[in-house]
Amino acid sequence: MNGAKIAVTTEGGQPVKEVTSNAQGTWDVQVDNPGKFKVTLDVSTLPQNAEVRGGNNVRTPTVYEGNCSTVLFALQPKAAPGQAQEDTSGQTTFWEQAAQLTFEGVNLGLIIALGALGLSLIYGTTGLTNFAHGELITLGAVIAYAFNVGFGIQLIPAAIIAVIVAGALGYGQDRLFWGQLRKRGTGTIAMMIISIGLAILLRNLIQFFFGAQNESFVDYNTQAGITVGPISAAPKNFWAIGIELLVLVVVGIALMKTRTGKAARAVADNPALAASSGINVDRVIRIIWAAGSAIAALAGIMLGLSQSLKFTMGQDILLLIFAGVTLGGLGTAFGALVGSLVVGIFIQVSTLWVPPELKSVGALAVLIIVLLFRPQGILGRRERIG
Repeated sequence: MNGAKIAVTTEGGQPVKEVTSNAQGTWDVQVDNPGKFKVTLDVSTLPQNAEVRGGNNVRTPTVYEGNCSTVLFALQPKAAPGQAQEDTSGQTTFWEQAAQLTFEGVNLGLIIALGALGLSLIYGTTGLTNFAHGELITLGAVIAYAFNVGFGIQLIPAAIIAVIVAGALGYGQDRLFWGQLRKRGTGTIAMMIISIGLAILLRNLIQFFFGAQNESFVDYNTQAGITVGPISAAPKNFWAIGIELLVLVVVGIALMKTRTGKAARAVADNPALAASSGINVDRVIRIIWAAGSAIAALAGIMLGLSQSLKFTMGQDILLLIFAGVTLGGLGTAFGALVGSLVVGIFIQVSTLWVPPELKSVGALAVLIIVLLFRPQGILGRRERIG
């Protein structure tokens, strides 16, 4: 809707800016510092036949450094005089907010699941806890950004190219580096420590070439929100959830039904027995590395769509990925999906009761509580030691 006035102030009441919506009903305010803000819609500037759904014309979003916060005012036709208005106070407002946060949690959980899936597959076949996996996520987003901004390629083909390039880099990484360490008999603890050093190296290389500033893709930055029931979001968020679910389902079916998937599961169960039965273990591991790196790159691209790109974006989400993998069960692909969804949904929904700054703490608390009663994770298998 065109011409609606929106005033933005700080939490303390200091004015930031007053803007007017354009013909598409969108508006934008740049803030200098992160924090909590108060956004007020001037209802007197709305058409006479329109009103804010729920009657609440004030929003209090929290803007994090380098991120964009979306504020939506859903409108509805104004009831005729004497017509009963729907009571939207009390529990209705709470459940609408809970539904919105659950949707956002599913989106975040699926992004975490993409990263967790690759990490879980690599751990399952090699036993390596790869702390450089976060940099693979960042690398996917940065490569897509390079093709999208640097070469002017539309984001969808740029993302496809980035996923392919990341998969090739993952294959080469195992062939030239991790595979050589396995041949030398390097232990998993030593390889884990090496992965920490590799993560620091890759992070600094990405910072050197990409820079320390926050960037965004050229496409799909500003989209008019759409409302589905109590949920309001940009169309790209709905498409992102569909793509993420499709990829996760396809990978799950591939693991269960294809010859390579069955070989990967055999290598994860017992590499020596798989080798004795004629399976080329090294080849299977390299395919898993390629697939895991490609999926991680897709996770980075999806994360870049929902926030700004920065060289630490993979590092920032890595702890949540480990939480999802551990909660679901180390080495299990479906466990990574379930654990990641639990983590993502709990992070977002918990902001109904706790400050947004502490939302990740609650998810990690759930991880600890679940593991106290089920140490192998939700879908993990019990193992006998000794």
